[in-house]
Amino acid sequence: MSKIYITGHRNPDMDSLCSAYAYANLKNRIDSDNEYIPVRIGNLTKSIQKFFESIGAEPPIYKNHIYPVVKDVILEPGERIDINMPLVSLSKFYNEVNPSSYPIYDGNNFVGLLSVDDIAIWLMQKLEKNEKIDSETLIKDVLKIREDKFDALDYFEDGKAIMIKSKLRGFPVYEDNKYIGYVTRRCFLESPKHNVILVDHNEASQSIKGLETANIVEIIDHHRLGALKTILPIYMDIEPLGSTCTIVYQQYLKHNVKPNEIEAKVLLAGLISDTVILKSPTTTKTDIDTANDLTKLAKVNLNEFAEKMFSSMGGLTADVANEKIESDFKIYAENGVSVGIGQCEVVTLRDLDNYKEAYLKTLDEVRLKNSLNWAMLMITDVIKETSVLLTTDFKLNKNIQYKKIENNIYDMPGVLSRKKQLLPDILSLINQ
Repeated sequence: MSKIYITGHRNPDMDSLCSAYAYANLKNRIDSDNEYIPVRIGNLTKSIQKFFESIGAEPPIYKNHIYPVVKDVILEPGERIDINMPLVSLSKFYNEVNPSSYPIYDGNNFVGLLSVDDIAIWLMQKLEKNEKIDSETLIKDVLKIREDKFDALDYFEDGKAIMIKSKLRGFPVYEDNKYIGYVTRRCFLESPKHNVILVDHNEASQSIKGLETANIVEIIDHHRLGALKTILPIYMDIEPLGSTCTIVYQQYLKHNVKPNEIEAKVLLAGLISDTVILKSPTTTKTDIDTANDLTKLAKVNLNEFAEKMFSSMGGLTADVANEKIESDFKIYAENGVSVGIGQCEVVTLRDLDNYKEAYLKTLDEVRLKNSLNWAMLMITDVIKETSVLLTTDFKLNKNIQYKKIENNIYDMPGVLSRKKQLLPDILSLINQ
């Protein structure tokens, strides 16, 4: 059974996390030949963590990268060889599998790898000294205990480089200080590739680190197409809808699978979050119909469910500026300009003066950390259906079409969508 990771974009928002969770559940129900694992490539906000806990669901697990690691190629022999066994007892194993190294145990404890070199050197020394080779010689008389080892999460390429330079034929592999297997030179002949499905994004710059080493097998998204290439044809479902969760629900319908109550709540949360309770201009009739279906399946009242979810997000305060800015922060490159745009939802903008300075300062720190030319944060009031835009200093600020409230702060009445309203305006400014 192969593992296939399903991941949303970096700094995941509710739609990204919920679509990964629900799509993994669907795939596991319709495909018993593979294991689908929902993952996230960023921290959970307290409000999203609280939501998943409230409905009894486990959010996608954190995965920092998808580069191949040593653990992906370890060998695990089925039969244990004890250190107190006669050396000649190894002959059948070498005749069957011809290993260059073999793990040796003392009872249940791993003690080291015995290589063919160890045996050859021992034999040569015996012959050189004209000593009798005793068939009763024990493995412990030949085994050399070494400190060399790999960690399970060492990168494959790093392990390969060490193996090439080393005279040793094999290395034991440890995970959390516990022996789990071993590797030999043969293990590094070909680099393994992880299988991954992208949801709520399709650009490598927004995806998991190491994507270039992986097999992309599917893309489920509702954003513009980026310059992502694949080696083989893949399945793609990219539609101009308000939420990736809407597309995932359509996949449930396509496969005649009924979402359970928890899955329905997860899908509904992602949908109403990305469409700002179906008020965003990205909202389509399909989104509305999907929300109505999911409301029934989740056994909730749409407005009450949305109000509870958004109210749990809390207001913006200076002490959580970095968390709020980076919780849904996407980076774009256009015409030689790199720009990062974050968005967060609140239930009021009346307290903007309390935190604006801290957020402008942190926004510039985020810009510098990501080596960007320009960074901005769109703060959306989901109740009054309006937003304000905070930006870092940049030469194009003077061309921003929104009403300037004060330096680097702009009023955006009726603007709710980063994707459909703000981003096109910003990209247009850059390309002028």
